[in-house]
Amino acid sequence: MALPKYTVPSLTPQQGADVAAVLQGRLDALNDLALTLKHIHWNVVGPHFIAVHEMLDPQVDAVRLMVDAIAERIATLGVAPVGTPGALVENRTWDDYSIGRDSAIAHLGALDVVYVGVITAHRQAAADTEESDPVTNDLLIGHLHELELFHWFVRAHLESVGGALTTGASTTEKASAKKAGVKDDA
Repeated sequence: MALPKYTVPSLTPQQGADVAAVLQGRLDALNDLALTLKHIHWNVVGPHFIAVHEMLDPQVDAVRLMVDAIAERIATLGVAPVGTPGALVENRTWDDYSIGRDSAIAHLGALDVVYVGVITAHRQAAADTEESDPVTNDLLIGHLHELELFHWFVRAHLESVGGALTTGASTTEKASAKKAGVKDDA
């Protein structure tokens, strides 16, 4: 018995460009995340320093691999990926990371907000590509697996045994850092 023939529809050049535009936003966000993670890595202090310092390097490495995969997917779609700092700053829709030297827990409070933003936008990009390009959708879903795992690592430092976040309902980096870091400053 012959197997049914399965054909994968090709993307038109316009569809490829549309998907590449979605991916460019993710490329910018992930490049920014990698830099933010290194910034935090260099600027954490306090009793939780080594745990957070060492937790972040594998996250940076994984995010850099995501960046490369997205850039290569953009190129595969026939569009030139743009990875320059100027383009990232010009195109981003979020503010620069706002915390300098601070306690590890304060940084994790702020990083929680960063991960929420990155993951929310990544989920939207996955939804936006689900019908038009299952390959890109699969790539983004794979990234979400890792990003959500890293987010869990961050939140584990901020949660009570009952699951309440020390940052409460804070939605800004500075407010979350302040609420999270209160115990460290005492």
